[in-house]
Amino acid sequence: MTLDSRVAAAGDLFVAVVGHQADGRRYIPQAIAQGVAAIIAEAKDEATDGEIREMHGVPVIYLSQLNERLSALAGRFYHEPSDNLRLVGVTGTNGKTTTTQLLAQWSQLLGETSAVMGTVGNGLLGKVIPTENTTGSAVDVQHELAGLVDQGATFCAMEVSSHGLVQHRVAALKFAASVFTNLSRDHLDYHGDMEHYEAAKWLLYSAHHCGQAIINADDEVGRRWLAKLPDAVAVSMEDHINPNCHGRWLKATDVNYHDSGATICFSSSWGDGEIESRLMGAFNVSNLLLALATLLALGYPLADLLKTAARLQPVCGRMEVFTAPGKPTVVVDYAHTPDALEKALQAARLHCAGKLWCVFGCGGDRDKGKRPLMGAIAEEFADVAVVTDDNPRTEEPRAIINDILAGMLDAGYAKVMEGRAEGRY
Repeated sequence: MTLDSRVAAAGDLFVAVVGHQADGRRYIPQAIAQGVAAIIAEAKDEATDGEIREMHGVPVIYLSQLNERLSALAGRFYHEPSDNLRLVGVTGTNGKTTTTQLLAQWSQLLGETSAVMGTVGNGLLGKVIPTENTTGSAVDVQHELAGLVDQGATFCAMEVSSHGLVQHRVAALKFAASVFTNLSRDHLDYHGDMEHYEAAKWLLYSAHHCGQAIINADDEVGRRWLAKLPDAVAVSMEDHINPNCHGRWLKATDVNYHDSGATICFSSSWGDGEIESRLMGAFNVSNLLLALATLLALGYPLADLLKTAARLQPVCGRMEVFTAPGKPTVVVDYAHTPDALEKALQAARLHCAGKLWCVFGCGGDRDKGKRPLMGAIAEEFADVAVVTDDNPRTEEPRAIINDILAGMLDAGYAKVMEGRAEGRY
């Protein structure tokens, strides 16, 4: 089953959807020439919904609202893979990758065969293959899940993007649990404003089979959602939970940051405990608590989770620490939003005994409004800021740098290094 006529082969089912940039029905002749067995295409109107025609001996089935129905169709085609493993969806602006990785690692330590799907890639732990999008097409998602089931996966933690929710890419998935990390400025080039961005994220709980709802109560949006989700699990490290008011809950009671990570004491509906974490920063404590609450809500024993917690590994590219004798400590993080950059710098400061340098840039053809905000944050929270190139795409790299510098009060504060290679030295 494929949406791409270029890879459609003999015996395939080609799906011709009407997209934002192209009408897949234009490529039906190409797919037929390449030997596809059948075609599903967007109907012209409701009157032709369900109509079946034949083109050069190939049946063409016309369906209205095909994009909205595609996840369910692909699920049927691939034998409903989300019925055959424990699927956890994680949405939010920041923390999706770390939380999914922690969920997959932890569940595997408890005996599951675990997989991840998201920004880093898709696959069983240790066999992840890079992908282009956080959440693939509706067909890709079902196909990937089916492949994971075939490989023996019993647990999968999936990043769920706002684009994927709005575009119905996960509409027919049956999540065992759905985790909300936080909401801050991102993707406004697509959603327009924060109200629409929040509405997109809320779709995971309002329009999907979300299973157990796990919500970050330290986030303002999360607290609003908890009021609408009485059965949700509330998670906090900032004392935003009143155990007498919430149904199920988990909160940090004490966090001690040190050179190698953090010691976290917590209480919860399932009992109390202490975890020694190798992850850096307060936001990673939040990510870990969200993962812990999710696994507890799914029925994994607290005692087993506590026994295995110390074996959880830091996530590649997420507050990842590199050290060498006589050299500065280097921390690499994916932070690409104002909120994420602020939290990353605050996290690094907790573990920093000397000067804190921040080397960063902003990607091209994305939300331009966040660039000066990130410049201001670097100026406020770092001792030295080095502004360099990220992926400029079709934009002029220097124009992106100037947008960042515009947010700084002192124009001479930042060091500018054009070219990512130069910025590494």
